[in-house]
Amino acid sequence: MHNAASTDLRDPGFWDEFLLPPSPASRHALTSADLAGRRILITGAGGSIGSALAHAVAASSPAALVLLDTSENGLYQVDRSLHASGSHQHIPILGSVTNHSTLSHLFDQHQPQIIFHAAALKHVPLMEQNPFAALENNALGTLTLAQVSIAHRTQHLVLVSTDKAVDPLSIMGVSKRIAELILLSLASPTTRMTVVRLCNVIGSQGSVLPLFREQLARNLPLTVTHPDAHRYFISLDRAIEALLATIPAAIQSQSTSAILIPDPGAPVRILDLAHHLLRAHASSAPIELTGLRPGDKLTEHLLSNREHLSTEPASPDETLRSIDTPIPTLSTLQAALDALREATRAHDLPRLLRAVQTLVPEYQPSEVIHHALTQYLTPELQA
Repeated sequence: MHNAASTDLRDPGFWDEFLLPPSPASRHALTSADLAGRRILITGAGGSIGSALAHAVAASSPAALVLLDTSENGLYQVDRSLHASGSHQHIPILGSVTNHSTLSHLFDQHQPQIIFHAAALKHVPLMEQNPFAALENNALGTLTLAQVSIAHRTQHLVLVSTDKAVDPLSIMGVSKRIAELILLSLASPTTRMTVVRLCNVIGSQGSVLPLFREQLARNLPLTVTHPDAHRYFISLDRAIEALLATIPAAIQSQSTSAILIPDPGAPVRILDLAHHLLRAHASSAPIELTGLRPGDKLTEHLLSNREHLSTEPASPDETLRSIDTPIPTLSTLQAALDALREATRAHDLPRLLRAVQTLVPEYQPSEVIHHALTQYLTPELQA
């Protein structure tokens, strides 16, 4: 499954994806016969992955394509792009997965059979400063979506997760790990639930490549957190192919839930990427080492030492592998999610962290979170 040549840093072809990530107009059309005639919902449809998924689904001749996003501009852009490509059957809906009434009305009206759940708050440093928003959207929003899906007997819910959910050091990462646990725990024969863990998608919004490009255009130093920082990368096309492959994978599987990962090849040192871009652009801009940010890791992983990779391919084309992962009991999950919901309503950070660590004991809060906790101490304890 692993293609060593594709991750050989000496191979110029490997770097082409970084230098020239395909535009929506130039990317080859991705389709899935398993989506033809089906009613599909995409959450986070205005984001990089969501909009690429929308084009792939629209090209697959669905019976209906519903696009949900909280960003008016993101929704406008994907709606406009789909119209330009000839799609006129999609339905853009401005709303949040955290809003139960919005979801209930959407499901009542459109009865989606397959859901790709890409809606997420994903910026690690920003979410360290906004833990309540991260947990409410990424974790509790996923819970609401899962519950409404079950109530409406949706056939399949696919969550776009991240390698940052593995042994998380960040609020963003732990919120996505809880989202994973929710789907794995609530899946049923009626509503299958699949998690796809992706690594860094080349050129996606907020990722390192657009940042480097912006810095090059402004003749600014390229900022690298640490000389030994490594990340796994996957192209947008490969990410979409992996998500589309979950549908036939679920059909052939006997399980009602799964965590699946594509093979990302070898990790890339961010410093090497920066040097390569400077050479490719004949730029003399310096590289500035800024230090790891709160919640950052030196190297991300797609599975933890508590997880095991299945020896059997999870998809017919062998592009995905299944992971065995520990999950809490349903009663533990429900109690912790109730506490999490109350903590977000009350903006009670200590209670929020207790609930989080009940579900994800391996989570290690950053110094930003530790500092934020000090405001909850009594004056006597602070003294």
